[in-house]
Amino acid sequence: MVDSVFFKIINYEIVCIIYISLQMSNNNVKVAVITGSSRGIGKAIAKEFAKNGYSVVLNSRDEQDLNRAAQDIAKEIGDNNVISYVPGDVSQEHVCKSLVEEAVKRFGRLDVLVNNAGISGVSKKINELSTNDWDYVIDVNLKGAFLCTREALKHMIQNSDTSTNTKNNYSIVNISSVHESIPQPDAAPYAASKGGMEMLTKNTAMEVSDKGIRVNGIAPGAIATDMNKDLLEDEQKKKEEEQRILLKRIGQPQEIAKVALFLASDNASYITGTTVYVDGGLTLTS
Repeated sequence: MVDSVFFKIINYEIVCIIYISLQMSNNNVKVAVITGSSRGIGKAIAKEFAKNGYSVVLNSRDEQDLNRAAQDIAKEIGDNNVISYVPGDVSQEHVCKSLVEEAVKRFGRLDVLVNNAGISGVSKKINELSTNDWDYVIDVNLKGAFLCTREALKHMIQNSDTSTNTKNNYSIVNISSVHESIPQPDAAPYAASKGGMEMLTKNTAMEVSDKGIRVNGIAPGAIATDMNKDLLEDEQKKKEEEQRILLKRIGQPQEIAKVALFLASDNASYITGTTVYVDGGLTLTS
C-alpha cells in the first residue's frame, strides 16, 4: 500500500515536471501578431510563420473568415495550439490593445508584429472624395498600423534587454505597397496611406533602434489577392498589367510571406528602417 502511494506521488511529480518543461519550452517559441490575416497576403504570412515554428495571433474584422483561416492553418501545420485570433477593426484602439494582450496571455510573449491590415477604398478623383471616404482608408491603413505599433512597442520596450542589442530580436514588419512611391490616380487615400506607412517605418526604426527593435516594410506590387480581383478576372487587363512587370507575371501571396519571415528573422539582423520592394520589377517601369 505504501509502495503504491509512493509510486503515485513519484508519477505525479514526473507529470508536473514534464508539464512545466513543456510550458517553459512553449515560452521559448517566438510569437507573431499579424493583422488582416484571414485571407490573401496576411493569411499567407500567418501560415508561413506558423510553418516555421511561430505561435501566431490572427486578426480580421470578419470573425467567420478569421475562424476559417485559423482552422486552415492549423490543419496544414497539424497543430491548433499555436494559433489564436482576435476579431476586430485595427482602427479601433481597444482592438490593437487586445491583440498584444492576447499574444502575451496565450503565448507568454510578443516578438513580431506584422501590420498587414489594409483596404483600397473607393475609386474617385480627389475633388469627388468625401471626408468619410478619406478617413475610412487612412484610419485602417495608417492609423491602425500606428496603434498596433504603439501597443506592441510598449511590450517590446518593457521586455527588452538594453544592456546589449544582440540579445533582442524584436521586429515590426509593415506591409505597404508600391504605391508608397508610385502615384495611383483615383485612389489618393490609399496612396497617401502607403506613403505614410513608409515614413512610419523609418521614424519608428530610428526611435527604437537602441532597444534592439528592428522595423522594416514590404512594398508588394501586383499580387493575386481579393484586392486585385477585378484585375485578375479581366483577362485583357491582366495581360496588360503583366506586360508592365519585368517578370511578366502577377505575384503570389506566399512570395510576400517569405520576405516577411526573412525580415523578422535573425538572418535580417542588420536590416532596419528600409522597405523591400517585392514587385517583379514593376517600379522600374512605372
